[in-house]
Amino acid sequence: MNLSENDISQIEAHGLSVDDVQTQYMNFITGFPFVQLSEAATIGNGILRLSEKEKEDAILHYKQNKHKHSLLKFVPSSGAATRMFKDLFEFSGLYMGLDYTLKEFPEAKKTIDNLPKFAFYEDLKQRFAAYSVSLEEYLERNDYTTIVNYILTEIGLNYGKLPKALILFHKYKDSKERKYRYAIEEHFVEAANYCTMENNHVNIHFTISIEHKQEFEKVIKEIKPHYEEAFGVKYDISFSVQKQSTDTIALRSDNTLAYDKEGKIIFRPSGHGALIENLNDIKGDIIFIKNIDNVAHDRIKSSTYQYKNLIAGILLQTQEKVFSSLSALEKGSLTSQEVVDIIELTNSLGIGLSTQEREKVKDNNVLRLLYDKLNRPIRVCAMVKNEGEPGGGPFWIERDGIRSLQIVEKAQVDLLDENQKEIFSKATHFNPVDLVCGVRDFRGNNFNLNNYIDQTTGFISTKSNNGEMIKAQEKPGLWNGAMADWITLFVEVPLETFTPVKTINDLLRDEHQDK
Repeated sequence: MNLSENDISQIEAHGLSVDDVQTQYMNFITGFPFVQLSEAATIGNGILRLSEKEKEDAILHYKQNKHKHSLLKFVPSSGAATRMFKDLFEFSGLYMGLDYTLKEFPEAKKTIDNLPKFAFYEDLKQRFAAYSVSLEEYLERNDYTTIVNYILTEIGLNYGKLPKALILFHKYKDSKERKYRYAIEEHFVEAANYCTMENNHVNIHFTISIEHKQEFEKVIKEIKPHYEEAFGVKYDISFSVQKQSTDTIALRSDNTLAYDKEGKIIFRPSGHGALIENLNDIKGDIIFIKNIDNVAHDRIKSSTYQYKNLIAGILLQTQEKVFSSLSALEKGSLTSQEVVDIIELTNSLGIGLSTQEREKVKDNNVLRLLYDKLNRPIRVCAMVKNEGEPGGGPFWIERDGIRSLQIVEKAQVDLLDENQKEIFSKATHFNPVDLVCGVRDFRGNNFNLNNYIDQTTGFISTKSNNGEMIKAQEKPGLWNGAMADWITLFVEVPLETFTPVKTINDLLRDEHQDK
């Protein structure tokens, strides 16, 4: 790929190097290899199903030991709500300059027919009242296009341009103060219930888009004092934005560099996998990760709290075993039985010795090998039964002769290969982006998370840019390839802990309604 001096200046100004861009270009040309599935992870074969006693022990272990750790809730929340309102956008014709009757759009009709059930209904009524008109009048006149425009555009709620975090999700009619809660607000409530430290501080980190920073700060200033008083805690809130240096170039269909109308290189965000940089910068200890839209009404939050405590307890229990083994390996002079015990630990964690590695057991390299296998970040991922919801699935994969547990997305699998297709179809669970991570080593130092990424797990997609189709590139996903070389445990949790809001009408589900 030939680059002009102007191209190079733009690349460097964006925080990238020419080598970075050349690597990205070659990824476009050669493509990313498909993941090689070995078999689906299932209960008893990669996914833990705990007994009631084991659940109680894990929860108690977390509650008794969390004071020894710095806790943080990490919430990817930069996504705009555009997809959430896709059906309303299509109905309103904002994208195409057209107009429609409501009956042609059943999802938009469902939204209009159920407006009083949404937490933003009263706010919407007030926006109409500000113009000395009433929402009820427009409903009586069947002027649905105007109503939808009041939901989506700056004349009203402007939800079409706000991040999902700042959409009103839930209402609490019996509350004396906060009768309506933003999505971000529910994370304040959650964090206070399982992420409060001994000094009553609660750390929450939100990844945001820079253009929405002012709106985020305004909402947090509004809600923070209320929940500090309600829960008797002190919130320490931090933000970060996806780094420009993680962006990628785009190519036209003829594999030439894509430029905008001003002749500037088109740089695109490289997906949520870029957030591994943000996670790495935090320098945390025990970090809970959950998507901004995966929140429920207070009525059913107790299950969420229980299983958050549970997976965190599993993490701490595992971490203690790993740290103890690492300390012993570092000291050396282990008995044969101690070596066997450590090998059994690696097997139980799905990072056992490969056939080639077993041959090294006879020499002194085995201790170094075991040390390297165990000295890495740990993640415990919640898994729910697959009942048709989207999400990455748990699989055993084969890489460099070694099997490991991974969360794998559909786009990573060669479904034209009948064997791979059959393995993929046998997944019984999926990951709802609900995990807890241990990112410090046994000496208390933070791992450099960039050292544990499988760079071969990105993928190429096609996007539209001003009417032209261009090739885009995404980095290894945050909980997929970006954590490929972590110690990974999968734990079954009930489906009721997964309550995502992907479309506006998801808010009409029972778990989001005030009964």
